[in-house]
Amino acid sequence: MARAYWLMKSEPFKYAWDELVKDGKTYWDGVRNYEARNNLAAMKKGDLAFYYHSNEGKEIVGIAEIVGEAYPDPTTEDPRWVVVDISPVVPFTTPVTLTQVKGDPNLAEMGLVQRGRLSVVPVTAEEFRYVAKLGKTKIPAASKSASKKASSE
Repeated sequence: MARAYWLMKSEPFKYAWDELVKDGKTYWDGVRNYEARNNLAAMKKGDLAFYYHSNEGKEIVGIAEIVGEAYPDPTTEDPRWVVVDISPVVPFTTPVTLTQVKGDPNLAEMGLVQRGRLSVVPVTAEEFRYVAKLGKTKIPAASKSASKKASSE
């Protein structure tokens, strides 16, 4: 099964990339939009996500890996909401700004542009490679656990 790609937004004053790196792993909570929730529910172990600082910075700053698939959000008793577990993989060598993304015709259809208010959006493989190249960052190979899962399916 092919790896999927995503973009996840966080306000850096709430949970910055550096905090994720320090913690090593976290669950992605607080999503209260049905479309974004459905995107979380669609994530599979081994998928990769851009980590985007919203409001402050407005830039893609790193790549995280989905290390745990959707389960009930522990911050609410409402069963409609889910979280996924993520771990940091690699910081961007050069952050890619929202201005760069919006100004690049190759990214005109990217979810960050078209669905800008959503906190979790899918990213095509082509967009993921292109943005990583803009950020002078190498996309990591699939993790061993994700590779084992894919080969057993």
